[in-house]
Amino acid sequence: MLSRLLESFYLKVLVNIVAQKESTLVHIELYGKKGVIDEVNSEFQTTSLTTQMYDFISEYIKESPYFYIAVLDTSLVQGALPTCEKNKLDHYFDLSMSKYKCFENKWTFYTAKNDIYEIERKYEDIGVDMIFSPFVLLANFFQDKINGNLAMYVLVQNNVISVAIFEHSNLLYAEHLEMIASDEAEDITLHEGMDEDIDTNLDLDLDEGIDLEDINVDENDLDSLDDFGDIEDLDSIEDIDEFSESKDVEEELLESENVLPEDEQNESFNEDYQRFTLIQLAVSHFYKDEKYESRFVENVYIADGAGVTNDLKKYLEEEMFFNVYVRQADLGAELCELTKLELGL
Repeated sequence: MLSRLLESFYLKVLVNIVAQKESTLVHIELYGKKGVIDEVNSEFQTTSLTTQMYDFISEYIKESPYFYIAVLDTSLVQGALPTCEKNKLDHYFDLSMSKYKCFENKWTFYTAKNDIYEIERKYEDIGVDMIFSPFVLLANFFQDKINGNLAMYVLVQNNVISVAIFEHSNLLYAEHLEMIASDEAEDITLHEGMDEDIDTNLDLDLDEGIDLEDINVDENDLDSLDDFGDIEDLDSIEDIDEFSESKDVEEELLESENVLPEDEQNESFNEDYQRFTLIQLAVSHFYKDEKYESRFVENVYIADGAGVTNDLKKYLEEEMFFNVYVRQADLGAELCELTKLELGL
């Protein structure tokens, strides 16, 4: 009781860390009696706890003895299972090397023990109080949707996607999938014209095979995903005449069209095609794996934490005939919402 009373006199400092492919987001909120007093965001071009990041965080946590460090789980070996009954968990996944927890008495999320230890070691200089599963973040982000009819939910980060299928708040299926690095993917030549079909030639061999618009996927073949380039065409040749003679044509294109440079466009195109292929992979697993109660998926809700292009939505709508809805997700702020829920704030 006394400790609760003392705690009420202090600010609470909520530090939320999201490690990405090549950088780390840090979202900090100062929380008082009347709610959030201040918040700050910073991105560090590192995936480790550098001196600069440590000093930045330390500047805030010294404001109060009541500070909490939360981290978004970056483990590759993690997922979620559609039950909390211990005698049924092994039916879906061998959890002997994992830590797991039941969520609201409905479903279970898990992660590899070694990966948890690695996260704790990585941030040992500041300490870690909470490690949140991306599936928990996804469920909280779409809490206004998952209690409805069956739909697929996708959390998009820079280098991974987390896919979950819910029906009336019950988890039916989940999968956590890693994207391959662009410099590891093989180059592929596009057919001339974007209207022609793209021959993926992925040489996949699902046990019973499933043909989704001539693109088959298998978990063992992710390393052979191909990169694709993007082509940005002018509407008409007359557009060139509108550019100022005092500027380079490429510069005018970038300014007037508000587009990324070609190499960045190509990278975005490649990443979104990979995401589309991984989502397709997850759907095929859901449909084919007899362990799961498969249903027909029509609606897809995407929590965009990486800045996807409209290509991803287009692929899913045109190739898989989904109804697709995209919401922008500030991962640091969403992680902080989980922290506040955990602390009862």
